[in-house]
Amino acid sequence: MTHTDHAHGDPMTDFSRESWEAKYREREALWSGQPNAPLVDEVENLAPASALEVGCGEGADAVWLATQGWTVTGVDLSATALARAQVHAEASGVAAHVVFTDEDVEAVIRRDGPWELVVSMYTHPSQGGRWLVSTLADAVAPGGRLLVVGHHPTDPHATEHPDLARSAFAAEDVADVLDRSAWEVSASIHERVTLGDGGHERLWRDAVLVARRH
Repeated sequence: MTHTDHAHGDPMTDFSRESWEAKYREREALWSGQPNAPLVDEVENLAPASALEVGCGEGADAVWLATQGWTVTGVDLSATALARAQVHAEASGVAAHVVFTDEDVEAVIRRDGPWELVVSMYTHPSQGGRWLVSTLADAVAPGGRLLVVGHHPTDPHATEHPDLARSAFAAEDVADVLDRSAWEVSASIHERVTLGDGGHERLWRDAVLVARRH
């Protein structure tokens, strides 16, 4: 998904498949349609290969990766979001390079992995951030990269919404599941400022985990 202000719509307290589907059906577009800045920052200088995005939403990040030359598998819980992602891919001329699915992510990883790049941007797994990193680590090919970005617990946006506050994480905490003898790990906080409605500045504080498998 491509992150935007959650102020439009009620906060979510249930991150189930049914709840996400209902959320997407509430409006024609839930996200901005633009790739997430942390993804662009980390990936734009990499040589394109194969990529997996978990929690791809309406497809902005997956489509951007495909336009950069990546072959992408996008996974999300919402069929409505994935239908929009497919339309986005077709409109961008990269539909042949992206596959979208609402299958269970662990099943997709077992069947189709590994990938040179595995990405998760602001997803909210009920199993928690450590489960997410552990699961996605299994999908990374030797020499490949894992990028997981989420709301840091001190992110002002997360503190405004109980659902995000509960799912926020510090990158160093979720990075603990990675064996340092097998991974080169960077866990950090990135701050950025965007302009919201009415031109008001908003501070975001992201937890950013970047890991390269040896």
